Order: sequence, then structure tokens, then C-alpha cells
Amino acid sequence: MRVRHGVLTALAMVAFAAAAPRAAQADHLKIAFVINSNSASIDELNVDTHQLIREVPVFREPHHMALTPDGHSLLIGDTAGNALFYLDPRTGEVQKHITVSDPYQIVFSPDGRLLTVAGLARDQIDIYDAASMRLLHRVTAHTMPSHINYSPDSRTVFVSLQVSGELIAIDTASGQVKWQQPVGNTPAGVLWHNGQLLVGIMGEAHVAEVDPATGHVMGQIPTAKGAHVMFIPPDGQIIYVTDRESGNITVLDAKTLAVLRSFHMPGGPDDMDFAPDGTIWASLRWAHSVALIDPHTYTYTTIRVGRSPHGIWLNTHDPKIWQTSVASAQ
Repeated sequence: MRVRHGVLTALAMVAFAAAAPRAAQADHLKIAFVINSNSASIDELNVDTHQLIREVPVFREPHHMALTPDGHSLLIGDTAGNALFYLDPRTGEVQKHITVSDPYQIVFSPDGRLLTVAGLARDQIDIYDAASMRLLHRVTAHTMPSHINYSPDSRTVFVSLQVSGELIAIDTASGQVKWQQPVGNTPAGVLWHNGQLLVGIMGEAHVAEVDPATGHVMGQIPTAKGAHVMFIPPDGQIIYVTDRESGNITVLDAKTLAVLRSFHMPGGPDDMDFAPDGTIWASLRWAHSVALIDPHTYTYTTIRVGRSPHGIWLNTHDPKIWQTSVASAQ
């Protein structure tokens, strides 16, 4: 039985980092990073063997993560701990942590120059210079800002506002609000796809199709109740929608957005990522587990992790990580 960690002091964090077992120094150590929000920890699992490599404690309540544009660090946002933890994406070892206000959702812009942070508890949206972590703009949003996405040119960032049921569009250069429009009850995930925005409407049973220029809802895609976040596998042919409340996953045709099927995934499916063999790794918030789903049969097995697993990311599909590894060895 593994011991779970709660609140950790800075002194204890340093002690843990010094004592943590070092991962094998292989160029291609395949790691699945699983953020356990209620255990204040990150489980690092071997993608091939499914065995625990290490458990990394953080301060209080981590939720989401983002790979730095250069591939050197994986950022973990500890929202209640007001901290960003930097992990080596190749080995999983802790590099450092810095103080950042309420980093619930964290997303780098497509051009790599900006990092937008949704402060869900503090009702704020912060835009940082990604290289220096200098705060450029703070936008007040008294409606629980949640999930983030950008226009492909990085000029606009879109954030869902859960309490008001709106989506907000912010000019990244000036920090000014372009528009703020209702999209549905409790919006969550935001995805730019084929020139429009897809927004998971968590309080209802559909994904909203939104015009990025105006914020107007153009259509609805039916799902099971609790449409949360959308994910596109590497082949780009389909879109998975995690319907967290109902315990389902809806499968869409990426080109037509037609519903292909829906399958039951009990335990509150939330975030997901994809292994090299196509296996879907999905966090199950209420089951304290990760599901490994066969994309052909939709059968699955589970791995027990910490309490309330949320963000999940595999280091197997981003070439920047391994390019960095080769460069550092030369």
C-alpha cells in the first residue's frame, strides 16, 4: 500500500527531492504523469509496464500541466498551493518550483511566447511572458475561469467561465476583452477546431459550436450529460468528449462532427492522452484510477492511482523532449 501525501512544507519538499529515487537515465523513459488533485501528488507510471516509477508530492491541490515550448520542463499547476512545479519530462525528477497565483489551468500559446493561467478560485485570468514568467496582463473574471485555448495565431485566448455560463475572448497583446458571450450551463473544455471553437457544456448534454469572432453559438453536438473536455488522437480522425457526470465518452468524427458512438466509462472520465500503441489513458476522477482503453473495442483495464486524478500526460509523443535529450548529451 502506498502512503498518500497531504500538505507539504517547502522544507519537506527539498528533503523529498534529495531522497527521491532517481529514474533510469534512458533517452526514452516512457512516463505517464498523473496529477492527483486530492492527494497533492503526481504519480509517474511506466507506460509499458504500468508500474509506479515514483510519487512526487506537491503542496496542496494540483490539477493541470503544460510542457514548456522548448521541451525542457513539464509544469504542474498547484492551484491551492499557489505554485508551479517544474519536472523533467524525460526522467520525472523535480527541477524547481516557483510562486504563481492560483494556477488552475495553464496553457502555452501556439507561438510559445505566452502562458495563460486561469485562476478559478481567485476569479482571475493571468497572461505571462513564457520565457521570463513576467505578468503581462491580469483580467478579472468573477465567474470561475476554467479551461483555456487560443486562436492559432496566438492573438486571442479563450477561457470558459463556469458560473456565468460564458466564454470570454481576450486580446493577448493588450489584455483587453474582445467579447464575453453565453454558451451554456457550466462550460468547461475549449478546443479550436477547423476554424471554430468547441466548448464542452458540463451542466448540460452537448458540445457547443462557437464562432470565435463573435462568441455566438452556431450549433450543438449531442453527448451524454456532463460534456467536459475534448481530445484528438494523433491520427486526427476523431474527437473524444469525456462526459464526466454521466460516466460516458462520446466519439465524434473530426471532419463532420457527427456522433459515431458513445461508450460507458464509469468513474468520472476527465482528461486523457494517447500511448504509442494507440491505447487511450483517461483519468477517472471519482474512481481514483486511470483507465487504459482499447480504441478499437473500447474495453479497458484500470490502474489505481491517488485521490481524484485529473490531468494526465504521456511523454511519448512530443519530439522536443527527445531532441532536448540528444542535444544535452552532446
